Amino acid sequence: MIAERGIPLIAAPMAGGVSTPELAAAVSAAGGLGFLAGGYLSEEALAAQIADFRALTSEPFGVNLFVPGERRDVDLADYRARVEAAAARHGVVAGSPSWDDDTYLAKAELVIAERVPVVSFTFGLPERSLVDRLHEVGAEVVATVTTPQEARAAANAGADLLCVQGMEAGGHRAVLNDDPALVGGGPLIGLLAAIRLIRAEVDLPVIAAGGLVHGADVAAVLSAGAVAAQLGTAFLVCDEAGTQPTQRAEIAAGRRETALTRAFSGRPARGLVNRFLAENADAPAAYPQLNNLTKPMRGAAGKAGDPELLSLWAGQTYAQTRPLPAAELMRVLTEEARQALDLAAARLQPQA
Repeated sequence: MIAERGIPLIAAPMAGGVSTPELAAAVSAAGGLGFLAGGYLSEEALAAQIADFRALTSEPFGVNLFVPGERRDVDLADYRARVEAAAARHGVVAGSPSWDDDTYLAKAELVIAERVPVVSFTFGLPERSLVDRLHEVGAEVVATVTTPQEARAAANAGADLLCVQGMEAGGHRAVLNDDPALVGGGPLIGLLAAIRLIRAEVDLPVIAAGGLVHGADVAAVLSAGAVAAQLGTAFLVCDEAGTQPTQRAEIAAGRRETALTRAFSGRPARGLVNRFLAENADAPAAYPQLNNLTKPMRGAAGKAGDPELLSLWAGQTYAQTRPLPAAELMRVLTEEARQALDLAAARLQPQA
């Protein structure tokens, strides 16, 4: 189904309120594929978003789910004290550093019952029995991977497509087995290299994700063999996105570097460098405990317009984003991609 969409552009699922039914519907209605981000939502909230999407358009869409990993027992006393001190700046206390499974199984049952056309998985792979049940209701199953080894595991799990995430991507890294000793949780491979390495070993269609903000970027990954390009950061500043005003302002300013960090969630993620990120480069690998611990701090910082305590997720090319309505951005990206492909074809013509 993804390969058959009129425009090979996907709006990446961005958890935490950024991905909205309005954004997903605008992208799908424009011929691409919009996604709802199931991560952090309750089963009821996700059901409401699915209903809202379907009230806006009858076009296909996708839902992304976070696969819970094994619980890591980590001493978080020192880190909790740091977060408490930071949270106190805005008159709140830190959250409880508890582990949870993000109500994964309940939401998996929901997407089956709702016959969601495309279901993608991040942070882990679904059990084969779940993949089989999704196939029974006609869903395409997408596994998010970062290396050839992960791609092979996803193929063995029954995935229909691979979303290949390059190191340039904003937000959480999709590594399946987060290595606490590595800043990125695993090998850091650029998107084009990852596509090439994975396609050499696994015979599944690939979706390219990571650092794509211009139509020429889309043309590049399609030329590399991807069936579609998945863009997240590019849609962060669209009118329909739920991106906080403070983050929008920092993206528009374009002055900050990006870096990988565990500071906010305990899992490696790429965001704009601010004070909390810089001061907590040694944050422990404990997801979702840290995410729950820092949630009140991040919420208060957002209300106060304080960018120094927010998780400002964004890809490496964030400064090149364009604040447009989603349908207009889809049109611009498509035209730019066509122009880039035409230019490349012209340059490859033999000289007279």
